[in-house]
Amino acid sequence: MNPEQIPLRDLHLPDAVGWWPPAPGWWLLLALLLAAAAYGLLRAWQAYRRNAPRRAALAELVRLQKAWQTDRDVVALGIRLSPLLRRAMLAYAPRAEVAGLTGNAWLEWLDRGLDDRPFSAGPGRFLAELPYRRPVDLYDLDAPRLIETVRRRLATPLSEAA
Repeated sequence: MNPEQIPLRDLHLPDAVGWWPPAPGWWLLLALLLAAAAYGLLRAWQAYRRNAPRRAALAELVRLQKAWQTDRDVVALGIRLSPLLRRAMLAYAPRAEVAGLTGNAWLEWLDRGLDDRPFSAGPGRFLAELPYRRPVDLYDLDAPRLIETVRRRLATPLSEAA
């Protein structure tokens, strides 16, 4: 038999493997990625909601700072800063732990988690007595440092240790 008479054709390669539908492993990977993304979004939303009182307190502090810059009344500033701190700390600590604190005990409690004890030994010490002093007695008060100390307390999470 003559080889040229045999009805042979060239080899045909199969079609390329399509990308759709993906293999089951890719579906599993996609499901894991979606679950991780959903979990990350949930945690971010929870952190956002948990920090809402902090953001509100910091916004209020900015308002109080602007008011102080307008009228320069340090007694009024102290009268407004102390309740702001109290409300903000009540949002993060048990009421029984915070609500009854006054004087030095309150200032020491505010020092939790801050390195240099700015409330009991720094500019924050004026918070306990500021509403009860005459403006002429306040020559040693540095109001911008006091505002910055309150801002630092509001922005710094409470430490777990008492």
